[in-house]
Parts: sequence; structure tokens; C-alpha cells
Amino acid sequence: MPRYSFPHGYSVSRLIKGGWHLAGGHGAIDSEQAVKDMARFVEAGITTFDCADIYTGVEALIGSFRRAYPSLARGVQVHTKFVPDVSELNTLERRYVEAIIDRSLRRLGMECLDLVQFHWWDFALPRYVETALELERLQRAGKIARLGVTNFDTRHLEELLAAGVPVVAHQLQYSLVDDRPRATMVACCRDHGIALLCYGTVGGGFLSEHWLGRPEPSDALANRSLTKYKLIIDDFGGWALFQELLTALAG
Repeated sequence: MPRYSFPHGYSVSRLIKGGWHLAGGHGAIDSEQAVKDMARFVEAGITTFDCADIYTGVEALIGSFRRAYPSLARGVQVHTKFVPDVSELNTLERRYVEAIIDRSLRRLGMECLDLVQFHWWDFALPRYVETALELERLQRAGKIARLGVTNFDTRHLEELLAAGVPVVAHQLQYSLVDDRPRATMVACCRDHGIALLCYGTVGGGFLSEHWLGRPEPSDALANRSLTKYKLIIDDFGGWALFQELLTALAG
């Protein structure tokens, strides 16, 4: 598996194993099998796992993998997220931030988190800079190795950078049906040495030959990912235009 090196010397597998599908809405989860599957991913060279404090049970599953396969776990990079509850955004305090990070450390069985990606629900509530600086304080305290963001727009990312938050990565949606980052975000991240960690690159599976020539789905879709990315296709221009894209890719 090819690897990608951040401008700051950190290395991840080119493909990152996501964890959202293990948090519900994608069918029943067999915890024992999920842990075994993690080992198979690592053996195949996919050594970087993505999760979040709000992905129910996923940090704990990765922690179970780390305990069950300690030799494999030594070569694994774990990217989690700090996603404060929307009800806390107006009153967020230092102890809340540290408690969430400490909880992630316990769940994952780690002494220092490889990468914490910061999400903020509502930029009309201005405490995101102060909150990011609290994460930076925990980085200096040795609880976090690297700081990233997820789903920020360019303006608010630049605010964090201007405040001195050492952002090294941005996880965001970027694909042939959603190229919004091309407008300003790609250049901003390039100029500041920030790695782009892209999700949705195959549109939950829609960007594949499986959907070429098929009628637009009208029934309820099988899982949350397909439901989400069908909405992205609608915003892209609809099913007919999407079929033109698939035809061009197949050609």
C-alpha cells in the first residue's frame, strides 16, 4: 500500500480505513468480527484508522483491536475527532475539552492521540478559536500529537491559523461530484502545508460501474452512506448528469 507523508514528516497509508459505518445505520455490527477485520486491513497495508468521539462505540472497537493485536497496533495511526455537543458550543470550558480528549485516550488505550480533527457545528457561535487553542494546550501537554480540522471552510480555517493553531490536516469531502474545495481550500492548505484527508471520494459507492446505466433509485436506500451521497448527486445536477459522468469515466 502506498503511503503519504505530511509536510511535517508524519506518514499515513494512502487509503484510510473509515469508522463511520461501524457507528450504526449500516447494518448490524459484529464487534468480534470488526476487530478481526481491522487486523486484516493492517496486514494489507491500510494502517491508518479514522474515528470520532461521536461515532458510537468505534473508539472502543479500535481500543479492542489494539489490545488484541499489540504487535500490529504498533504500526497503526489512529485519527479521531473532537466534536463538541452542539448544546455546549456557547459555554464550552477547558475542563469539557480535556474530559472529551481524556475519554478518547481511555477508549483507544493510548497515551497520546496521533491526530485530533476538530469539528465545529455552527460558526455563528464564535468560541471555535478559543476551543482550538484549548486543543493546542493539550497538544503541548502531550495528550495530542497533531491537530487537524474537519469540514471547515476557508475563512474559518484561516482564522485558526492566524490565531496560531498548528493545523496539519483537514478532513473534508472532495470528489468528482463535490469539488467545492477547489475554489479556495486547496490553495489555502497548500500554502500552509496542510494535508487534505478526503472522504466521499467514491460517493459511498455510487462512483462505480455498479451504478452505470441504472435507473435512479426511488426506494429507501440500503444505508446512511448511500442516502447521504444520493443527496450529493442531487446537488451535483441530478441522476441524468451523474450517468453522463459515469459514462465518461467508463469510456
